[in-house]
Amino acid sequence: MARNADSAEQENPKGASGEHGSAAHGSAEPEKETLLARVALRFTAFTEKWLPDAFGFVLVGTFLIFALGLSTGERPTTLVDAWGKGFWSLIEFTLQMAMIIIGGYAVAVSAPVARLIARLALIPKSPRAAITFTAAVAMVSSYLNWAFSLVFSAILAKEIARVVRGVDYRAVGAMAFLGLGTVWAQGLSGSAALQVASATSSPKPVQDVIADGRGGDGLIPLTDTIFTWQSLLATAVVFAVALTMAWFLTPSPSRARTAEQLGIELRPLVAESATEAKRARPGDWLESSPVFTVLIGLLGLWYLVRHFAAAEGNPIAALDLNTVNLILILLALCLHWRPIRMVDAVRRGAPAASGVLLQFPFYGGIFGMIAFTGISKQVAGWLVSVSNEVVFAPLIAVYSAVLGIFVPSGGSKWVIEAPYVIDAANQLHVNQGWMVVVYDLGEASANLLQPFWMLPTLAILGLKARDIMGYTFAMFLACFPAVLVMVTVLAGTLPFP
Repeated sequence: MARNADSAEQENPKGASGEHGSAAHGSAEPEKETLLARVALRFTAFTEKWLPDAFGFVLVGTFLIFALGLSTGERPTTLVDAWGKGFWSLIEFTLQMAMIIIGGYAVAVSAPVARLIARLALIPKSPRAAITFTAAVAMVSSYLNWAFSLVFSAILAKEIARVVRGVDYRAVGAMAFLGLGTVWAQGLSGSAALQVASATSSPKPVQDVIADGRGGDGLIPLTDTIFTWQSLLATAVVFAVALTMAWFLTPSPSRARTAEQLGIELRPLVAESATEAKRARPGDWLESSPVFTVLIGLLGLWYLVRHFAAAEGNPIAALDLNTVNLILILLALCLHWRPIRMVDAVRRGAPAASGVLLQFPFYGGIFGMIAFTGISKQVAGWLVSVSNEVVFAPLIAVYSAVLGIFVPSGGSKWVIEAPYVIDAANQLHVNQGWMVVVYDLGEASANLLQPFWMLPTLAILGLKARDIMGYTFAMFLACFPAVLVMVTVLAGTLPFP
């Protein structure tokens, strides 16, 4: 929403109307982009013109897998039956993913978190520091919870753009999304690692192929995936590379585009968040009182203490998708304090989960055609035939990144890949837990190339995908080679179970 110069000066004296904004308005010299940014923007223009949206990808993917099945000798009726059998096989996982998005949103928009964001926005003092700081916060927060990070980092970027004079709004917006393109899958809400650690989340065909290589145990605990020292080291390296790139990707003052120049109005965050529930009738007392919020919070805390204590000395093993979601819901309820505010936050966050609710059943159908037919064994055989224990890890990282462009979902895509990836790992005697880590690193990188998970961030910032994908594409060109080096070098340090 555009503003005139007078209102911008009155409403936002510290904001984007600083010297960079006035210089850009007064200069007749056309704005120039770096070669890397121009290439990325051309790539974005191509994808926006020729490629369908995320739902279109899953529809096309369904018939590609159907055609693949026919080419391997499967009967059409067998594929159709497998598709129907798999369509609802991910229903529990679908709800878990939807709740992660809604719970993360509810936490991020609570008043205490809004006040924290307002304080954090005062830390960086220059555009370069602002962009680098946003990148760091986005990656740290996505390690804790990717859905929370999408909202939290976007709100932080918007507030930083309001208080730091001359910061490029496109660049800071791109850095707000950075966690989803780097470290999220290696974190506490990483879909694949949490899925293989939980008997209720991992489909039986996946558990069966895992059990083949683990002496009958169909689960892989987090201590064998994201909490190995190799995984933590690879994550730290990607973090360092991305942070360095954020520093050098900051545009010069002459090329910076502020929020005001893009026609986006920025208002103080805390003032917008300070809303009070109104009590119009006696019955409103329950939804406006924090009494039951406290009681539910204590009840949930009691359960969580017992849940983690029952993990027999390994509390990390008790952390699965259901536990993460429970923690998010309880935390959001306590932060909103009054039930009516929690209800409003969930109502506003629910639309962000619509893509998951629509697309995941179709991913389940694709999974069914792969897992319940001979396709899984065929693909596993192909992977084994073209690789060995050294090149298998980087091959899967590349494959996961490419497939991630067309299937933009870490959890459901893992279900599609897992049967043949783990089968091939068993045949090549490659550590199964490490292949989950390899998948995570490759899959996350794909998010820098396609806009599906950018949508919540872009909606908050008021930007379009083409505004930030030049920066995310440049980040991919630096981070993905680092991923390939790490998964190759570290693969030999893990034993086969």
